[in-house]
Amino acid sequence: MKDILQKTVQIAKKYPFSTCCIVLIWILSFLPFPEMESLEDVPFVDKWTHVVMYGGTCCVIWMEYIRKHVSLDAEKLFFFAWLLPIVMSGVIELLQEYCTTYRGGEWLDLAANSTGVTLAVIYGLIFCYFYKK
Repeated sequence: MKDILQKTVQIAKKYPFSTCCIVLIWILSFLPFPEMESLEDVPFVDKWTHVVMYGGTCCVIWMEYIRKHVSLDAEKLFFFAWLLPIVMSGVIELLQEYCTTYRGGEWLDLAANSTGVTLAVIYGLIFCYFYKK
């Protein structure tokens, strides 16, 4: 257990902005939010928010990873910058549905989160191509 905690602290110190973004997503995912009547006219405003939150977080993960490493490990990037955020999103949606009375889990939220993460991968690959030259 001590090794897991030490590894977590080590990762948090190495990737502070990514860690902050992930913690922020967890906090925002479980806060009760009032209905925003002024935004009801914007189609899919909730889904766009999900795309931006997860896309932005994963862009930060990519940028921090690229800046800290000379060579890229495709397996690590696939796991930490694509698969893990999507799994985290699914876990959050399930927890919202079954563990809260004021939030609900939605499949479309998971799809929007996955879209944001995938767009961040595209951005990360483009960023990597130009940054590493």
